[in-house]
Amino acid sequence: MKNTVAYNPRTIFLDNTQASKTLLIGVALVSIIYFIFITFFITPSNYWLYGILIVGEIFHLWQIISYIITVWDTKSTNIYDKTFSPEVDIFITVAGEPIEIIKQTAVAAKNIIYPKFEVYLLNDGFVAKKDNWKDVEELAKDLNIHCITRKIPHGAKAGNINNALLHTSSDYFVVFDADHIPSKDFLQKTMGYFIDERVGFVQTPQYYKNHTQNLVTEGAWRQQELFFGAICKGKNKTNSVFMCGTNMVLKREAIMEAGGMCETNIAEDFLTSLFVHSKGWKSVYVPEVLAEGLAPEDFMSYYKQQFRWARGSLEIIFKYNPLFNRGLSLSQKLQYLASASYYLSGVVFLLNMILPLIFLFTGNVPLVNSSMIIALVFIPYIYLVMYILQRSSNFTYSFKGLAFSMSSFMIHIQALFAVLSGQKNGFSITSKTQVSGNFIHLNWMHLVYIGISAIGTSYYLYSNGITASLFANITWIMLNIIIIFPFLRASLPELQKNKSNQSLEYLETVPINSNLTIDK
Repeated sequence: MKNTVAYNPRTIFLDNTQASKTLLIGVALVSIIYFIFITFFITPSNYWLYGILIVGEIFHLWQIISYIITVWDTKSTNIYDKTFSPEVDIFITVAGEPIEIIKQTAVAAKNIIYPKFEVYLLNDGFVAKKDNWKDVEELAKDLNIHCITRKIPHGAKAGNINNALLHTSSDYFVVFDADHIPSKDFLQKTMGYFIDERVGFVQTPQYYKNHTQNLVTEGAWRQQELFFGAICKGKNKTNSVFMCGTNMVLKREAIMEAGGMCETNIAEDFLTSLFVHSKGWKSVYVPEVLAEGLAPEDFMSYYKQQFRWARGSLEIIFKYNPLFNRGLSLSQKLQYLASASYYLSGVVFLLNMILPLIFLFTGNVPLVNSSMIIALVFIPYIYLVMYILQRSSNFTYSFKGLAFSMSSFMIHIQALFAVLSGQKNGFSITSKTQVSGNFIHLNWMHLVYIGISAIGTSYYLYSNGITASLFANITWIMLNIIIIFPFLRASLPELQKNKSNQSLEYLETVPINSNLTIDK
């Protein structure tokens, strides 16, 4: 009888996922062969379209090779001493989240088992003009923990943390978002890595306990699985893990040497990590779920979150390009560039989507050769690429994750425009409760694409009839529509029905600790 293993979303993406070196080399070779074949052995038809195609293939090859380098070795070699237990300050960043959510995180933080620590609510509700900022102060009194309420706004979340550092003194501090409930052994599992005096910060995964709630939470989680699984484990090997905003422990000296938490970028954690690494400090990734949080529960919140990440990451390329940072190692430069350039993938996907539409209206194509010849090379190439994503992620990578990543092209393009134009964007807190509404308007470009595809197909059929080229291009169009469909569906209003305040229900019914009573 075949043995079966129960699927546990809290652990499966972190299980041993080391792909064989032979497989990784094979995928790299196939990818290079496919690129060479498309570039040098296929006759161009329209040089403008051919140029667009080749630019996209160069970007895809970069993504594949950088991913293979990242997951080449995911085994940790960091030094750990469980007896190392210095005093720690625990910061819970707050900016108007529901009191019920803040309370459960604060109670869990207070119940952490560790020799000496203090819990602080970093209350930004006043500067963020939230109605419940006084309630946060009252909560701190009720729980007998500290509350630091800012009265002068600057630097959003980074400014909130920097302000707290002025009012505290421990050599180490933890940062939790208001909705990320830590386990009792969080500090026991992380502080031991600071026995290495050059470790500047320790990052643990984000886990979305509400990932089964709706299409948005599921799509957001599927993207996170790949990142916090194979990618972060691989980055750990090359001292290239970056801070992810929550569930992390930081060494005060390292952050101060880097100039504090960066207040000039809306992805403050990413850029601060670059500065910390450039000063010679090390990072550690602990592949164990030690805190549970909430995914954005509606499409608008997801959209804002992804824009913030894309905007901040792309700024790394255009303002702080790691290639020119002398303090980073070659591996670190590659890893930072690979992570930041991910948010250019939307531009490439959109260009690839447009190519078959151009054919429908003009008959122009990038390549002369038959689609059958190209397919013979493309199919094994794309199969192996998808397989290596599956294999290295312990087979958790899904179509939903792919669909959300590729369908975010409008978010990526808007973020790129904001960076290139110098547009100012405020820091937006991801909502911790579901926002109801119809957000299909955010996907207007997706709808336009479907409409133009239908019009173009009718036009081509009227002008030329059924041809082999029409079949090939319609196949690509249908594939694109299949990919963007889950994204479109997630923005529809029916997802909001009977879902109000479900985030609170998750916190109440599925706590990370079996006992969340306050330790007196």
